[in-house]
Amino acid sequence: MRSLSYVRAGNVREAIEAFAAAGEGARYIAGGTTLYDLMKLGVERSAHLIDIASLEGADRIDTRGDVLFFGAGALMAHVAEDDVIRRDYPVLAESLSKAASQQLRNMATVGGNLLQRTRCPYFRNGAIGAYPCNKREPGSGCAGIGGVDRGQAVLGASDACNAVSPGDWPVALTAMDATIEISGPAGTRSVPISDFYRLPGNTPHLEFAIEAGEIVTGISVPKTAAGRNSTYLKVRDRESYAFALASAAVALRMDGNHVRQAHIALGGVATRPWRAREAEALLNAQTIDREIALAAGRAAFADARAGEHNAFKIELGARTLADAIMIAGGKIQ
Repeated sequence: MRSLSYVRAGNVREAIEAFAAAGEGARYIAGGTTLYDLMKLGVERSAHLIDIASLEGADRIDTRGDVLFFGAGALMAHVAEDDVIRRDYPVLAESLSKAASQQLRNMATVGGNLLQRTRCPYFRNGAIGAYPCNKREPGSGCAGIGGVDRGQAVLGASDACNAVSPGDWPVALTAMDATIEISGPAGTRSVPISDFYRLPGNTPHLEFAIEAGEIVTGISVPKTAAGRNSTYLKVRDRESYAFALASAAVALRMDGNHVRQAHIALGGVATRPWRAREAEALLNAQTIDREIALAAGRAAFADARAGEHNAFKIELGARTLADAIMIAGGKIQ
């Protein structure tokens, strides 16, 4: 057993001050559904926990005005079950309801979900030193490259890392142009979700655009008519409680039978939530049918690079996106 300290903060200022006072080894904790796992595996060695689950106003869900706002402490289950989100933005509701299990969704927060670490087995099971991992120990190497790479990324990988970004909710938020609100010692700032997740490059241990001591405090999503014609499609080894082999978040603003604007992001296939701009451009002004949907799917994977065991993800990902486009366009149920 390792000793650790624990303090519960009542507001953002208290949390930031507690983090600064704790020093090295401090971590924020909300639902704990990721951090506890990593601590048990020995990947995280937190010495000081600052509980932010009960921060004042952190669980706010506001669907009024021009944007949807979700406090970072809102539970995944509560957002997924919100009537407005389910009716007007099914892509958001489905990305949450298809994640984890109901028990975990009842505990996990939408802010914490943004900061999930990869489920790469070499990252999670290598704490005893059996496998090198640049995310866990920068500069040690990447056992996933040249290893068993069935679940690894085919988009966004580098010579230092090919681990998949694990979330569903971040993929939907990426498609919907969300903005992340972050508070820290220097104040509050807003970061477009497109800038929040970093490509691995030569520094795969730097995954998020967030500094030590900062807290994700909110998520904003611009309202759009495309939300009504949206879906999150997830393909996995089993129907529930499993991470995506490939997933697609699609929202379409329609003008009759024609696409006026497409919002598309991919999950399960890339090192970060992956915006598929090529697919979006191909769909604009098009009438949706299976042929054009599949062409958009293939365009999204034009730059994909397979390893030894994951080439199937390219075709699977293209077809998953094509199906999601057909569903969002009302062509299939």
